[in-house]
Amino acid sequence: MRVALFVPCYVDQFYPNVAIATFRLLTELGVDIEFPSGQTCCGQPMANGGFEDYTKGCNRNFVENFSGYDYIVSPSGSCVLHVKDHLHDEKVEATATTIRQRVYELCEFLTDVLKVTALNSCFSGKVALHQGCHGQRGLQLGSSSERMLPCFSKPLQLLQLVQGIEMVPLNRGDECCGFGGTFCVTEEAVSVAMGNSKLNDYRLNGAEVLTGTDMSCLMHQEGLIRRQQLPIRVMHIAEILAGEEK
Repeated sequence: MRVALFVPCYVDQFYPNVAIATFRLLTELGVDIEFPSGQTCCGQPMANGGFEDYTKGCNRNFVENFSGYDYIVSPSGSCVLHVKDHLHDEKVEATATTIRQRVYELCEFLTDVLKVTALNSCFSGKVALHQGCHGQRGLQLGSSSERMLPCFSKPLQLLQLVQGIEMVPLNRGDECCGFGGTFCVTEEAVSVAMGNSKLNDYRLNGAEVLTGTDMSCLMHQEGLIRRQQLPIRVMHIAEILAGEEK
């Protein structure tokens, strides 16, 4: 099967090691993965800001770079959800529709497509999992407390396969961190209060490492962690699943 790696622009610019860890992890699991070099932003920032008409160029470029692949995998739930819900190209809409059906968030791909039940990786430390809203409620990567459904979490399922890891329970595990893209800029005070609520949960439960499926959420919380000089490391789930230590 042909598998393409979709790297979000903010990961490419600020957290390239997340993309490298994703590539390493998939390669070690036997996936022959390709990186289309012409890829750019998926258009989510413009769409979220109310300017979806401005994303036509991003959509066309995405279709040109990712057509023909059996699967497209990305270490970002929010970007994947955007592509699934908003990728359109009036000139080649059938191709865009096929791509929307073939794009996967990393954990979703590992559990639903590869059916991973074992990992050859180790990690030491008490880890708290932040389940981002886009992944959890949009992609259904995990159950949410407001719905009467059986409890499940695809990211947690994978983390529990890592040798030596200690997952710490959280009091409000599926609470929003307050990032929300431009929300953290336009509603700064509310965003910070929501982020601090998450940090208090981590501290109360003795977390040493914070992880999640979206570096955007983790970036927001890492900023608060650094300002308060808290002894909590922040790592994307791909880095932990690949057995990397910081």
